[in-house]
Amino acid sequence: MPVEGVRRPAWAEISASAIAHNVRAVKTLLGDTLLCAVVKANGYGHGAQLTAKAVLAGGADSLAVAIVDEGIELRGSGVSAPILLLAEIPPDTILDALTHSLTLTVGSLEGATAAVSAAEKLGGIHRVHLKIDTGMHRMGVDPSSVDEVVDVLVASNTIDLEGVYTHFSVADGSSGEDRAFTRGQIELFDDVLDHLKRRGVAPRVVHLANSAGALAYPDARRTMARVGLALYGYLPEGWLSGELEARGLTLEPALSLHAQVVAVRRLAAGERPSYGRRRALERSATVVTVPFGYADGYPRRLFDAGAEVLINEKRYPLAGTVTMDQLVIDCGDDDVALGDDVVLLGRQGGEGITGEEWARRGETITWEILCGIGARVPRVLVA
Repeated sequence: MPVEGVRRPAWAEISASAIAHNVRAVKTLLGDTLLCAVVKANGYGHGAQLTAKAVLAGGADSLAVAIVDEGIELRGSGVSAPILLLAEIPPDTILDALTHSLTLTVGSLEGATAAVSAAEKLGGIHRVHLKIDTGMHRMGVDPSSVDEVVDVLVASNTIDLEGVYTHFSVADGSSGEDRAFTRGQIELFDDVLDHLKRRGVAPRVVHLANSAGALAYPDARRTMARVGLALYGYLPEGWLSGELEARGLTLEPALSLHAQVVAVRRLAAGERPSYGRRRALERSATVVTVPFGYADGYPRRLFDAGAEVLINEKRYPLAGTVTMDQLVIDCGDDDVALGDDVVLLGRQGGEGITGEEWARRGETITWEILCGIGARVPRVLVA
């Protein structure tokens, strides 16, 4: 298991109140629709165990993860809520999944056969969700092949075909083409549901919506919605704020990244700190060292993109290339001392730096920023 840097002045704070606030906002939006909180990828970088317990305490109804090990980790931490595996897993891992009461996704005939084999070997009744490919083309049963997969599942008295779902590919897209494609996915999925109903197969849990789908497509909320990014306080795209704002709802980023100043030095104009000597100081300046680098999730490309940090409620630019373990910061002529709090992500006084800002500067997406926070950064739950 990766080592956390608990003896190093760098850490992430996870706000339980922000997560609870976001859960309440999403549940208000969803109404009677169940909330499945997606906590894969170490809780989107926030810490899986902390996040799982926080979203459940806030009112989430169930959880979803990507791989068996993530589900087993949560079970080991005492989580008893339903946990859905969001992908069809290799046959040799199914017994482990079922032993830990994880809900399987089946997205192929081979997956259905393997799930039945493992369930019958173990005995008992085991929950399965059938995934339909309506256009994402990554995983799932083609609508034309639904019958043969369902036949395998319903023939076994060890399988509870609890759910059926699909996955949107452009629900966050605002263009007419993207919206038309998402509408097409909904219509195709409904055709499959109608076909199953005519066969007498009516899974109790029906879900299409991710965060974007839950925000932008009310008719996609069905009996459950799988929400990830919004629970951590971010919108997939800014235009999706409309329905939240119409109801007076907001989201609050739950994670902040902190470190402390560990070295202070005065450098003359023309000096070039850090690897590569990439940039000369335009004037003499106080340059401080912060123990956080790209191994901790601070993208190396942010130096060229003009990223800043917060110290004493003021923004300061990087003075040189991001290194594996450390940053160097140009503090100009300001007084900065050893031990001063440095906010890399989050708020300090009236200033704030968000994951969206990092993503914009780094020409990537907020998900990648959050999930990239390194394993050696300890996550601390705060109020």
